[in-house]
Amino acid sequence: MPRRRKAPPIKNADIFARTKRAATGARRPGRPPVHDEAWTKVTVVLFNRQIVFLDRLAANIRAQSGAAITRAQLLRSLVDAVADADIDLTAATSEADLKTTMLARLGRYRLGS
Repeated sequence: MPRRRKAPPIKNADIFARTKRAATGARRPGRPPVHDEAWTKVTVVLFNRQIVFLDRLAANIRAQSGAAITRAQLLRSLVDAVADADIDLTAATSEADLKTTMLARLGRYRLGS
């Protein structure tokens, strides 16, 4: 039985080259883009209790309004709300300090209790 020839090695740059051109206006695979601004995908570690909170909140929103809100949408809105609230968090030295400052600003947290 004759031996097979090895394929010539592929240059690194060739691995990332497009093999097909996307037709302009053609539907691309996957979900349609939903963001109006530049974005970066990040990985964040959350505690199980935080995931449970986000999931329950999303389920409650869906039950009341019928809107399907994702964890990512909840987190983005929380970050935007803190950014818009003009809260000075620069003196915080820990996650607990950040939480205390934000809760005090919301007016639902009593210091010393």
